[in-house]
Amino acid sequence: MEQRDELAGIGERLRAIRESRGLTLKAVSEASGISTSTLSRLESGSRRAQLDLLLPLARLYRLPLDDLVGAPALGDPRIHPRPKLRHGVVTVPLSGGAGPWEAFKQVHPPTPETPIRQFVHPGWDWIYVISGRMRLLLGDDDLVIEAGEAAEFDTRVPHGFANHGDDLLEVLCLFNAQGAKVHTRASA
Repeated sequence: MEQRDELAGIGERLRAIRESRGLTLKAVSEASGISTSTLSRLESGSRRAQLDLLLPLARLYRLPLDDLVGAPALGDPRIHPRPKLRHGVVTVPLSGGAGPWEAFKQVHPPTPETPIRQFVHPGWDWIYVISGRMRLLLGDDDLVIEAGEAAEFDTRVPHGFANHGDDLLEVLCLFNAQGAKVHTRASA
């Protein structure tokens, strides 16, 4: 009975993941090779989730299968962060709140023409673009940060960022509330 309860929530989880990425059923169908009707039935719970359907979706959404289906962590010593969804942006905490640095990954769906709100607060931010393009408003500067590039700044300067493309934007963020800068050292 417990397994049936766990399987019942997969459809809702799949719909939430798809919508958080700003994708339609048709777009997911074209990218995964799964028919639109099958995807619709899977999300509504009228079709049982099977491995041959879940694997292509896990690849498309770039999620481990366990995260896709919400599998419970049993006996695994690794930390399993719980993603949070807010205003269409998925945030995955990576640091667990321990130490002076907060580390997290964010996935931003395409948001054409959405105004960027700027914020000011104490601290230092370092943001690396994993994939996609990020538009960063930093004071009066309007910058586009490409995949493989990073930006770091004092968060007392008005700042805000958003997706600046038609694909998903994935970023890795390091934040220090005390204003400490990221220091990197490389040996020769």
